[in-house]
Amino acid sequence: MSKGPGLFADIGKKAKDLLTRDYNPDQKFSISTNTLSGVALTSTVLKKGVVHAADVSTQYKFRNALFDVKIDTESNVMTTITITEILPSTKAIASFKVPDYNSSKLEVQYFHDHATVTATAALKQNPLVDLTATLGSPTISFGAEAGYDTTSRSFTKYNFGISITKPDKCASVILGDKADSIKASYLQHLDESKRSAAVGEVYRKFSTNENVITVGGLYAVDHLTSVKAKLNSNGKLGALVQHEVLPKSIVTISGEIDTKTLEKYPRFGLSLVLKP
Repeated sequence: MSKGPGLFADIGKKAKDLLTRDYNPDQKFSISTNTLSGVALTSTVLKKGVVHAADVSTQYKFRNALFDVKIDTESNVMTTITITEILPSTKAIASFKVPDYNSSKLEVQYFHDHATVTATAALKQNPLVDLTATLGSPTISFGAEAGYDTTSRSFTKYNFGISITKPDKCASVILGDKADSIKASYLQHLDESKRSAAVGEVYRKFSTNENVITVGGLYAVDHLTSVKAKLNSNGKLGALVQHEVLPKSIVTISGEIDTKTLEKYPRFGLSLVLKP
């Protein structure tokens, strides 16, 4: 693939991941293993409130194709096939779900040194079509995305974004919700290993005059342990601790509290991910 700009979905992704990833208020246990034939197996159990769920997924790579099959406790079978370099600088991703065939879709990605284009279509009679395009370089890029409903012949979404990325920092601005909202974010790495960072995000929705400011941070206590925290202007405070108990195996303890309603119980989550 090229060394050009990333996908439109990558605009603002680093800041978003730092503010949202691993903040899980549920209980989750996951274990992975690899067979001699190269098949990766992952079993996951999730407890969300009083609801329990589980799934088993398998992943197998053959040449330039990656096959991923997931089966859950509701008898759903989700299959994703990813093929790289089916044509020069392209990637194709096909996914379908049984028994919900209407969720099937095909995505094609094209990467160029100065542009990235994607097209996604639902595999049904009157599909929803999503298109994205990003122009620029790995340092600065401009992007847009649009969704079109072929049944109603109307646009379901159109968003625009700009991203600036340096080795130790990145910033982005996204005009979304059909130009009804704007979100600006900035992330600054605090060390050369990029294991400690500070992030800020400002969101405004024009139609409702809603404004939300979120700040957060990541700090590496040592080479095995890190802590994260975030606070937004609505009073939601979240924090988590991650520790690598074994190589590639991580335990995460997270919590969230509404500082404006302290009489409510805080929410806690526990996650254990074991990998070979």
